[in-house]
Amino acid sequence: MTRPTMEDVALRAGVSRALVSLVMRGSPKVSDLRRTAVLKAAEELGYSPHAMARSLASRTSTVLGVMVSDLHNAFFAEVVDGIDAVAREQGFDIIINTGGRSPTRERRALDSLLSFRPAGVALLSPVVPANAISKAAEQVPIVLVARSSRVSNVDTVNDDGEQGCGLAIDHLVSLGHTRIAHLDGGEGTQAGPRRRGYIAAMTRHGLTPQVVSSEYTDVAGARAIRGLISSDSLPTAILACNDFNAVGAISALEDAGLRVPSDVSVVGYDNTSLAALRHVSLTTIDQPRNEFGRLAAEALLQRVRGERTEPVRHLLHPSLVVRNTTAPPGGDR
Repeated sequence: MTRPTMEDVALRAGVSRALVSLVMRGSPKVSDLRRTAVLKAAEELGYSPHAMARSLASRTSTVLGVMVSDLHNAFFAEVVDGIDAVAREQGFDIIINTGGRSPTRERRALDSLLSFRPAGVALLSPVVPANAISKAAEQVPIVLVARSSRVSNVDTVNDDGEQGCGLAIDHLVSLGHTRIAHLDGGEGTQAGPRRRGYIAAMTRHGLTPQVVSSEYTDVAGARAIRGLISSDSLPTAILACNDFNAVGAISALEDAGLRVPSDVSVVGYDNTSLAALRHVSLTTIDQPRNEFGRLAAEALLQRVRGERTEPVRHLLHPSLVVRNTTAPPGGDR
């Protein structure tokens, strides 16, 4: 079935294509009578204006692009909820794609978003090279979520990862743990601040840090735990780089016949919806994911409306959420 066009609407309403275009853009220059006729014809034909075509014709856009690092991680879904809420409040739509945590794929994904000529683009925990981000920011407003930047025309929204990991270590130490390992995020964004926060907190408590190379995935979390078990260096507590990684770690611990938290306590990071599930009930560090999204969208729209040229650097404070995966150590093994 052929998609109805603006010309079809104009013919049905008995007006010009230009007038239909004015109606679809919400122009106040159209009389109520003609506006009603055009909207009635559009409804009868099932016509809806294509956002990209509308932006190309008017040289303005009501679309925000969003690139998500990993579609499997619930953290990003909750950030997107915040972006979408603000976008809809301001009359904008969003288009989403993913780079799959690959710098090469993310560069292509970013180019794809830019081809839609969006009003602005939010990059969620991107691993794309900084020069590609700077180049994109010369074309449209860019905001980074869960990644830092010093570029003056790029805005950022982050949490204080050093503080968050400090809260996790303080909690585990208060329970009596002294052998605490950190499954880190490797080369992922914000892995550095979280690693530094872990090391600083362990040092502050007079404890020896044990950083285990990992990634922000459940598979990597499970792999790291199997490595610790095989090397006979399993601690009494684990601070994972995120909730997804923590769930993988818990799965590997249980597969090895170990109990969480009786044998090993586990703390995640993000406080995603996954962590709150009753059968997971993960102790974790909370990031206000929805607020991340809302602040990111507001930063983009401020740039779009020309309200600001100076960069904003939102740094939100995390908090500890205690659930059922942490307890005092069960004794030496």
